[in-house]
Amino acid sequence: MSGVTEAQVKAALAEVIDPNLDQSPVEAKTLKSVSIDGDQVRVAITLGYPAKGFVEEFAATVKTRLESLEGVADAQVSVDWKIVAHSAQQGVEPIPGIRNIIAVASGKGGVGKSTLAVNLALALSAEGARVGILDADIYGPSQPRMLGVNAKPESEDGRRLKPIIAYHLQAMSIGFLVEEDTPMIWRGPMVTQALEQLLKDTAWEDLDYLVIDLPPGTGDTQLTLAQKVPVSGSVIVSTPQDIALLDARKAFKMFEKVEVPVLGVVENMSTHICSQCGHEEHIFGEGGAQRMAEEFDLPYLGAVPLDISIREDTDKGQPTVVADPDGRLAGIYRDIARRAAARLSRQKKDYSAAFPSIVVDNG
Repeated sequence: MSGVTEAQVKAALAEVIDPNLDQSPVEAKTLKSVSIDGDQVRVAITLGYPAKGFVEEFAATVKTRLESLEGVADAQVSVDWKIVAHSAQQGVEPIPGIRNIIAVASGKGGVGKSTLAVNLALALSAEGARVGILDADIYGPSQPRMLGVNAKPESEDGRRLKPIIAYHLQAMSIGFLVEEDTPMIWRGPMVTQALEQLLKDTAWEDLDYLVIDLPPGTGDTQLTLAQKVPVSGSVIVSTPQDIALLDARKAFKMFEKVEVPVLGVVENMSTHICSQCGHEEHIFGEGGAQRMAEEFDLPYLGAVPLDISIREDTDKGQPTVVADPDGRLAGIYRDIARRAAARLSRQKKDYSAAFPSIVVDNG
């Protein structure tokens, strides 16, 4: 009996869909090697996104498919990941120490964007990435409270601030530099200058992703981000209700105009879960963000329920992903994080860091 061929192995792998990428390892080019020794097959897959909570399950799925092939007695499957830099807007310089920047935006306040941003950052970290978070809301910074931090950042060289470390995240916020109840009575140019300084004068260290928690709206801060910050992708957060979706659409249109890719839409507060009986209902409407994603041909990254524990966790300074890392809600955030990072991994890579800088010395 003739043995299995590499073509047959690849044909079988083309039928296995990575749910985070919505592509097979063959189509996504994550299949790195195939080796065949008689009836023994070895396959290596390298994903472009962190996937600590997914690799075993995916390896098992691939193994099952390969061992169903005639002529294969045993399949050994290794799945790992490697995160690289992806291209951002043209003409915007990369920031040292950061491979990819993901902006989290809502267009409207009150939809739980900051809570989503911090749990997204923590979920990416839990999945195996090096992650930072920048609180870009100068007027109403919330990340210091959500991360349970009241420290002041230090500077070793008198020029750049060291980020605050909280739950393995590198964090920076104007809230670390002023008292919590001090109002920032600044005009727009001062706000955008402060944002630039927080971003570029922080000594970020070898980050795979920097998550930027944007203030609501489509004003000065968002414009500064689009024009001067190399954003690899954005995530739009909305609740299901129509009024929130109107503003979420504006956020999408803004990113479209400034050529920042939208990685997908998250529906926050999608259902309410009663803390007494566990009953789940759609108090804000149903499926609005999913319809928006379909309307604009965007990935739908997932839905987060309105659960009292999410609010309680962030108020205590222990966001849900660290407060209950093995719970259902943390699992939802990690699924969303993997899908967002997977979408980013499909974009064009940025090779600028691989090329040396050319300096002309006329001396």
